[in-house]
Amino acid sequence: MKIICSKSDLVKGVGIVSKAVPSKTTMPVLECILIDASMDEIKLTANDMELGIETTIDGKIEERGILAINARIFSEIVRKLPDSDIVIESVNNSQAIITCEKAKFNIAAQSGEDFAYLPDVEKDDFITVSEYTLKEVIRQTIFSIADSDTNKMMTGELFEIEENILKVVSLDGHRISIRKIELKDSYSPKKVIVPGKTLQEISKIIGGEAESEVDISFTRNHIVFEFDRTVVVSRLIEGEYFRIDQMLSSDYETKVKINKKELLNCIDRATLLIKEGDKKPIIIDIRDDSMELKIKSQAGSMDEVILCSKEGRDLLIGFNPKFLIDALRVIDDEEVDLYFMNAKAPCFIKDETQSYIYLILPVNFNAAV
Repeated sequence: MKIICSKSDLVKGVGIVSKAVPSKTTMPVLECILIDASMDEIKLTANDMELGIETTIDGKIEERGILAINARIFSEIVRKLPDSDIVIESVNNSQAIITCEKAKFNIAAQSGEDFAYLPDVEKDDFITVSEYTLKEVIRQTIFSIADSDTNKMMTGELFEIEENILKVVSLDGHRISIRKIELKDSYSPKKVIVPGKTLQEISKIIGGEAESEVDISFTRNHIVFEFDRTVVVSRLIEGEYFRIDQMLSSDYETKVKINKKELLNCIDRATLLIKEGDKKPIIIDIRDDSMELKIKSQAGSMDEVILCSKEGRDLLIGFNPKFLIDALRVIDDEEVDLYFMNAKAPCFIKDETQSYIYLILPVNFNAAV
């Protein structure tokens, strides 16, 4: 194999597929990036058996072939080469020679024959969304997936399609995030659970342009994202997702309309007094036309009053401030509506059309006041 391509194209391609290289594996070939120049285009592929990414880059193929090169070494070399054309050629499928201007590397390589190619997925069943929409939906929900694998379901997001609505849901046991998107076309019903890791990597790769589109295909075990000469294939999380509708309620005793930026900035200021790992709640005292926010820690205390409009009863309630900040940061509306039932029931932040719903459980603050 012998190929020639620009440094910028190679760096971009390697950067994309590197996201699917496993940090630990018992199979050395999975630590590699596969360079496939066996046909009329140059494809780079990485696969950790859960997530696989393939991207096509521009370049000239002088000799066809395939080769697998250690991803970490290859990535570092390519990144530090001069901004010029790079030549990659193989010697007996066990060595790779990488040349750029006066620099020449001779490194160990592996035959591409043993590489785990991306699974072939039937693409009959797919939906189309813009890159911008997908990136936004991920940004507005990903923060409330669970970090640990204690409950596998909570490490993924539900993608549910009904007619022309895509609903994306995440939860971690303390909060729920829901975004609903209107699609251009109607589709048959579908429910899949997509690993959070896959969505985080997708979000880093896609450009986010409103004009660019992503095709999302589903099978029983996989989800496939296709965009801008790149294919991402991920295993789905198996099982039945939580029954979210049973956790949602439209009843409320108190409704507050408040300026989102003022509320966010106030909570942000309050957290200056909390050390990382501290579980100090922010206490919210809602009265006729104002909301008082108080926090107390070993470092000191803070209270601030914000004007708001209120319907219903006065209320004193406590929350983990981080959960409120995470939700408010991803809402683009100037004003937000908060709905409460009582001091022990969840708070709902949602718009009138329910295109977004954030449910946050309160905390007991008696001992902290």
